Amino acid sequence: MKRNALDKSSLLFSNRFLATLIIPLLIETLLNVTIGMMDTIMVSTNGEAAVSGVSLVDSLANLFIFLFSAFATGGAVVASQYLGRKDKENASESAKQLLYISFLFSLLISVVVLLFNEQLMSLVFGKIEEDVESFALSYLTPIALSFPFLAITNSANAVCRSVGKSKITMTVSLVMNIINVSGNAILIYIFGMGPLGAGIASLLSRITACAIMLSVVCGKNFELRVKKLLKVELRFSMIFRILRIALPSGIENCIFHIGKILVTSTISTFGTASIAAYAVFNSLATFANIPGSAIGMAAVTVIGQCCGAGNYDQAKYYARKLITLTFILQGLTCLLMFVLTPNLASLYNLSAVAYKLSVDTVRICLIQTFIFWPLAFTVPNFLRASGDVKFTMLVSIISMWLFRVMLARVLGITFSMGLEGVCWAMYIDWYCRGAFFVTRWLKGKWKEKTVI
Repeated sequence: MKRNALDKSSLLFSNRFLATLIIPLLIETLLNVTIGMMDTIMVSTNGEAAVSGVSLVDSLANLFIFLFSAFATGGAVVASQYLGRKDKENASESAKQLLYISFLFSLLISVVVLLFNEQLMSLVFGKIEEDVESFALSYLTPIALSFPFLAITNSANAVCRSVGKSKITMTVSLVMNIINVSGNAILIYIFGMGPLGAGIASLLSRITACAIMLSVVCGKNFELRVKKLLKVELRFSMIFRILRIALPSGIENCIFHIGKILVTSTISTFGTASIAAYAVFNSLATFANIPGSAIGMAAVTVIGQCCGAGNYDQAKYYARKLITLTFILQGLTCLLMFVLTPNLASLYNLSAVAYKLSVDTVRICLIQTFIFWPLAFTVPNFLRASGDVKFTMLVSIISMWLFRVMLARVLGITFSMGLEGVCWAMYIDWYCRGAFFVTRWLKGKWKEKTVI
């Protein structure tokens, strides 16, 4: 039977709204990626050991950062679905509860990392070269101190995006970048503080962003104003709704990044050149994912509000529109990065061996990213926005451990393929994820999930 045509006169979001939501997110994501890249480039003046130390800490810190992002996603989905039902009061309350749980959780993580930093590094990465470990520990302290500020910022950003105010988060990200790069220049080049200076600059930038975003979401003119934030009132029914989305996403992100850390641990056995090449690989390859990452964040608002309103036909319409846009923008980004990779890799002051390895692996990754990354990482955000989080969690965990962790060791160590073998295991992980997520979306099981 022929499906009824969608009545486009009743669409929830105009092309203008989508543009004002997505374009700032693209710029913001670019700026966020730039922060990590600039840390790595600017500490490279201290040699490959410094680059390797920063890379190892970033891989550990990302485990916690993506947990904070999971809480932010949970709050954004709940707020977006309340907005879809025109219930601003509960949407505002969900924002307030999100800030509370993000702060408490991140504070706990920060204390644990500060107290057991050496044990954590040893547990995760095993025996690493002494100079690499020294640089890593000095960088880790200010990064751990910044976790509560970053978690609150991420949560406030998610609240802003849920009402389409991504221009605010973009502006704050720009401020963060300016502070971070300026701080790096002063602390690394003038005071010679190396990775410690890079970490302090990141800490200062995150404190500033946190202060600005709190003033925004608590301001009188903000659509979902958070009132009386300092008068702590925990509403466990609302927290439970947020955690229903956040916990599966958090478990997924946690296990995903534990897997990535184990992969990094495997790569660390290949020597300093491979560690440094992998750091460059992560920095440059991440640029190619910017369109998919930004549109994935926009999907939480768009698909979330469609599902909250019970309008699943529009959810499917916008999903098709968003994934098509992702492929177009990601294709252009990958093409540009493919051409520029040799020049960008030369910024890291690598040895000849590490330079060639980084260029070769990045270029192969760019081809894979254009074809498969959106299906593996943008499409699951459509599912999460509808509340279908357990399925994405199970697929991600199984695929991650089966391919990216176990197969990486087989290809990298057993078959002596080194870093290139690890990368191919990652691509196979993408193939698996994409197949399951696209099938799930097309079958429509996500329509049966409820959040509010």
